[in-house]
Amino acid sequence: MGERKVLNKYYGPDFDPSKLPRIRREGYNNHRQMKVRIMLPMTVRCNCCGNFIYRGTKFNSRKEDVIGGNYLGCIKVFRFYFKCNSCSSELVIKTNPQNSDYVVESGATRNFEPWRAAAEVEEEEEEDKEKSNAAMNKALENRKETANLVALHEIKSINSRHEFVKRRRLIQ
Repeated sequence: MGERKVLNKYYGPDFDPSKLPRIRREGYNNHRQMKVRIMLPMTVRCNCCGNFIYRGTKFNSRKEDVIGGNYLGCIKVFRFYFKCNSCSSELVIKTNPQNSDYVVESGATRNFEPWRAAAEVEEEEEEDKEKSNAAMNKALENRKETANLVALHEIKSINSRHEFVKRRRLIQ
């Protein structure tokens, strides 16, 4: 029973490791790609089968350094290849250190895009500014109109007093 748990094997004195056949894995660029286990940073939808793959799903993936992909000369950009849970089609995402985010390159579409939400917020802020400007302009117009009405009323009252005085002089 103890022989089953042996981790080391016996190599005889005539063993030559250079005669062992090299095992090459196809589909991998051995100098650039490595296997890693990642957790999906955002919710995506597979373009092939329409399956939603939710944020936090763990995958065994291949990590690759993007050639010429350095941000500010020192931060590396990586590309991750993984497969869909239901249809096994390949999905590719890439890091985006400039925006502190990830970009879906192929095989899927992102469910929520924060820059779109930010753009919508900016549009809403612009609309709010326009509405507040319109409200301020209307308030200024109302103030001017009431000031004009008050001035007109004062002029009418002064004119009515002058007419009263003129009539009195004519009567006397």
